[in-house]
Order: sequence, then C-alpha cells, then structure tokens
Amino acid sequence: MTSKERLMTAFACGTPDRVPVAPFGMGALDHDSAIADELIRKTDFIASTGGSGISFLGAAVQVESHNEGNRTITIIQTPHGPLRRVVTRTDITSATTEFPCETADDVEKLLSIPYEPVKPDPTSFNAWKDRVGDEAVVLAGCIDPICVPAEFFSPEDFCLLWIDAPDAMKELVDVATVRILESLETACKAGFDAFRIVGGEYASTQLGPKAFNELVVGPDRQMCEVMHEYGALAYNHNHGPLMDYLDLLIEIGMDACDCFEAAPWGDTDLPKAKERLQGKVCIVGNLDDMEVIDKLDEQSVRRIARRRIEEAGPDGFVLGGTASGTYTEKAARNFMAMAEVSKEMA
Repeated sequence: MTSKERLMTAFACGTPDRVPVAPFGMGALDHDSAIADELIRKTDFIASTGGSGISFLGAAVQVESHNEGNRTITIIQTPHGPLRRVVTRTDITSATTEFPCETADDVEKLLSIPYEPVKPDPTSFNAWKDRVGDEAVVLAGCIDPICVPAEFFSPEDFCLLWIDAPDAMKELVDVATVRILESLETACKAGFDAFRIVGGEYASTQLGPKAFNELVVGPDRQMCEVMHEYGALAYNHNHGPLMDYLDLLIEIGMDACDCFEAAPWGDTDLPKAKERLQGKVCIVGNLDDMEVIDKLDEQSVRRIARRRIEEAGPDGFVLGGTASGTYTEKAARNFMAMAEVSKEMA
C-alpha cells in the first residue's frame, strides 16, 4: 500500500497492510529541508493547509490593526459599535490579553456585522497534494462553530456566557453553523476533498458533556454530512480527555479523530476506546509530540510504539502525535523509527 492508501484504509476503520504512523504537519522543521522530505517518505504523513474559505466574519468585515510597543490592537467595526482585541508579545510567545467580547450584548454586535462569504482558494491545498502525491493525506482546516464564541470571549467569559446566557451562545453557534455549512459546500465544489474540523475541545474541556452535546454534536454532524455528500473525508481534532465523549463522537458521524491523548494530558485507554467506538471512528494519535516523541530516546519510543500498536491495532488506528506544531528533528527521527516498528510488526 502507499501511505495514502494505508491512511485512508485506517480512516475507514479497515485493516491496512500495517498500522500507519503519522506525523501531523512539519512541526518546527524547515518545509523545504532534506529531513522534511525524508519524513514524508518514511512515515504516513498528514499535511494540513488552509484556503478553504471557511470564515465566520467573512469578506465584508472592516478591521483595523496597529502596534503600540509589544501590543497589537485590532478594532473590528460593527453597526452597533466597535470590538477591540489586544495581542501582547514577549520574546517567547504571544497571547490575546483583551478579548473583543465580554457579555451577551457583544454577541449582538458580532451578529450585526454584514456578512459576505470568503471565496475558497485551493492553491495551497493543491500544491501540497502535488508535492506529496500518494505519500500522504492532505487535510484542509475547518473551524468548528464553537470556535466562534471561544475565540471572541476570554476562557472565563466563554464559560460564563454558557451559564448566564445560553440562548446567546446557541444563537452565535447556530449562525456560525449556517455560514460554515455554506462555505463548506462551496469548498467541496472547488475541489477540497478532505477536512479537519478543529475546536471541539473548547466545549469538551471547558464546558462539559452536556454543552458538547448541545453545541458541537449537531453542527459537526451536519458538517460531516456535507463532506460525505461530496465524497470528502471528515476528520475531527479534539484535545484533552475523551473517554466520556466516545458515544458523542460516534453520533457526529466523523471518519477519524485525533488526538486521543494518553495520561496525563488526556485519559484515553486505547483498548477500551477501541471497544466502545465499535469500529465506527478511527483513532489517530495518542503520543504527545513534545513530551514523549520529542524528548525520549529512540529505544524508549520504539517500546511505547510497539505497545500502542498491540493495544489498538491493526484496524481503525493511526499511531501519531498530538499536532503540537512544534516538534523538532529528534521527534521526526522518532516518528520514522516508529514506522519501522510498525513494519516489523506487520
């Protein structure tokens, strides 16, 4: 099998010639380096790209940004008054230190912005597909509707909105769902054939199963239905504990999901998760990119990989990381070593 065939077989919960070993993205590697090419050749690589045109604010929004010292201040104009975001930078990182929305009244500001869909641009998606051929699967990033309140409200205000004004939260998610579904269908018609829905963890890690059921399951199920209508792959991303959400993942109708993290970052018990998912959702991931694959020596990583493949293989399982986006050449070498273990066990 080619890597693409191997991954697609596993995503369909079938049994490939061996368990795929899949780095997600290049991490901190130079995309044009020799090690990047080697990683694609020797593993079952998953590439991620944008360009699908899926955006909540759309193309008509008026946004102005300027810098003040180590801060970037962005003003979003709305018919009911401006919304302000402040991002503060240090030598190491950056973070939003002032969020645009605080209360349910700000939801009305967001919803008052004139909306115009963004036209999808498949250039990057097609460039990746041309580069990797049958050596990888390329996924287009797609926001979950729950990302909208989570991105515009601080974590605290996001939680308080669900407690104090659940109808406002639902209205915002409902509008986001309509816009995303429309954009998703346009993207499918433009040639995008595989998507990775990101953001469900905002509900699962901050709000709990009831909110996940009310705010994520329905919208995500509709998104997966659109993808499947056009023959596209429906792949979800969800950090954190997942054992209490397995039935809901099945209900969504996704093909595959990452990261299914092991403790202490998640709670996944691979044999139990495989049993409860009943061959309906492919498990992707389990090993932390930074804390396991990028830190441990090769022999330790090989031992862990062998144990994970024994626990979760041979069907409906892709051994991988947690899509940290920051792993280094050491992890790349360990990904390749895990692929060798998979070959040995086939």
